[in-house]
Amino acid sequence: MDVKIENSWKNALKDEFSKEYFKNLVDFVKEEYRGKTPIYPQGSSIFKAFELTPLEKVKVVLLGQDPYHGEGQAHGLSFSVNEGVKIPPSLRNIYKEIEDDLAIKTPASGNLTRWAKQGVLLLNATLTVRAHQPGSHQNRGWEIFTDAVIQALSEQRENLVFLLWGAYAKEKGACIDKKKHFVLTAAHPSPFSAYRGFFGCKHFSKTNDFLTARGLEPIHW
Repeated sequence: MDVKIENSWKNALKDEFSKEYFKNLVDFVKEEYRGKTPIYPQGSSIFKAFELTPLEKVKVVLLGQDPYHGEGQAHGLSFSVNEGVKIPPSLRNIYKEIEDDLAIKTPASGNLTRWAKQGVLLLNATLTVRAHQPGSHQNRGWEIFTDAVIQALSEQRENLVFLLWGAYAKEKGACIDKKKHFVLTAAHPSPFSAYRGFFGCKHFSKTNDFLTARGLEPIHW
């Protein structure tokens, strides 16, 4: 199957595209986009994270769960929203922690493309969703595909930083080789859990300290 995804990822994941689950997933997603209910993100942005952050450029992996399901929000990057869209609560808490950790003032924009271009793979476990129906495209095959993405990163790269926030992300990151990579875990930045261990985690300075110690350019959060 010819999947339109950035070449380095296409090569790394080529075995997935011929598997039965992926064919079924493609059929399901195509049918969903043809339906009356809007599907997010736009079809051209489903693989935006891979386009902006090629495999060999990845430094940090930030794992989310579902795309945003409100109109105009999702654009293919976890935790990120399109330019001009109100910053969602979880991202606002992420910005708060960055400000407390690194004294970087909260920006007006919730668009994290600037992170992706620096090597932060903003990966959701599920890459599509129905409007106003969170979790509506879960258990259709996306999770198998994104598990393969994490496995490829763990096996083919070294010295990556994985940011796993919340129980779901921690469970999904179970396959990461912790001898090769730096894995940071904390509570999810959602308003429901941020005060249970996300605030004060200092993951952003820890990430940059790790990268700098290995002669890599830190992330300009």
